[in-house]
Amino acid sequence: MTTKSKVSGGTLAATLYTYTLSAPATGAAPEVAERKAHHNKSGKGFVNPWDSWKHRSGGQIVWAMISRRLFGDLNSPDTTPPTVSVVEPTFLQSRTSSQSLRATWLGHACYYVEFPSGLRVLFDPVFEERCSPFSFIGPKRYTKPPCYIKDIPVVDAIVISHSHYDHLSHPTVLELHKNHPNAQFFVGLGLKKWFANMGIHNVVEMDWWSDIDFTLSKAYPEKRASTSSTSSSPSSNINARISCLPCQHMSARTVWDTAETLWCSWAVESGGKKVWFGGDTGYRAVPRLPKGVDDYGEEYKDLPYCPAFKQIGDLRGPFDLGMIPIGAYDPRDVMSPMHANPYDSVNIFADTKCKRAMGIHWGTWVLTAEDVLEPPKLLKQAMKKKGLPETGVFDVCDIGESREF
Repeated sequence: MTTKSKVSGGTLAATLYTYTLSAPATGAAPEVAERKAHHNKSGKGFVNPWDSWKHRSGGQIVWAMISRRLFGDLNSPDTTPPTVSVVEPTFLQSRTSSQSLRATWLGHACYYVEFPSGLRVLFDPVFEERCSPFSFIGPKRYTKPPCYIKDIPVVDAIVISHSHYDHLSHPTVLELHKNHPNAQFFVGLGLKKWFANMGIHNVVEMDWWSDIDFTLSKAYPEKRASTSSTSSSPSSNINARISCLPCQHMSARTVWDTAETLWCSWAVESGGKKVWFGGDTGYRAVPRLPKGVDDYGEEYKDLPYCPAFKQIGDLRGPFDLGMIPIGAYDPRDVMSPMHANPYDSVNIFADTKCKRAMGIHWGTWVLTAEDVLEPPKLLKQAMKKKGLPETGVFDVCDIGESREF
């Protein structure tokens, strides 16, 4: 597969680029990948093919939350300010401004990553007030977006982990397409149709363990200084490899389309730097336990864990940066199959062989019952328990803050 399209540098640079997509030889994958066990045997939709997964329907999850609320067994998180600090982000003004990898947290699971090659990638953007199919009901932000879509200077690629409303937003996608009409979307199997229904066709859908080479070249060749002839400079190309990888989660936008589209984690490599984006994932299914019982304690430490992350680390790592979910985990027995808590997150960090990591999937909407500032506190405890530094390796930051790696 090879396709081409024109990509504007937006306000970042006047240079126009064309992009080329090509499917390279399949990268390293575990032997089980060929079985495609995550494809539902019915021929429709997908499954989590591991013992670490326990399926619960949306109705079961809702009832579990409501019943605990009725019996006073569910915490009500306090969102009274101050919570997570929000700062105005700054973005590089040139594609060649930095030789480092630069990552800016835009809230929840959304990260804007500036690669030293010049590539600019936006992960799971949602800029709406509510993560809901409705504008008037559903989880409402307790921290504001640090910027507007129009403030982002250039977007070459937009990576979507799955179809849940806190990761895929109809209004955000439309506005991104309006402001960055040639940005290329990368999505899991089954989601391309959703975009096509909005008139957006620069979309590639991918399966786990598949790869795409993404190349941006200057649309107009440069003149050589010694002659009047033109040729494109090899150094002007921006090359990237984008890889769709497994995670343990679920998808749905209605009660009728559960698991019809694929949930994914992603790797992006460009300019000698490589990142892994966890999106949204669980690690192990934990039973309901009495309060205060450690589910990583001696009795429960051998519960099955998702093997995909170690496979990712062994076959595709190491990564310079991991963007790893740390929130939306309480009640633990209800949420653990699909949402990691910080102790899970640290294990995912180790399994995937990330050199550094930033915590995502917290600090924006109340989706579950843990206190809104609990995830970063538990992250430090989890790092200490793992024998790792509490700061400087797997961190959190202000919304809108940039870090270099």
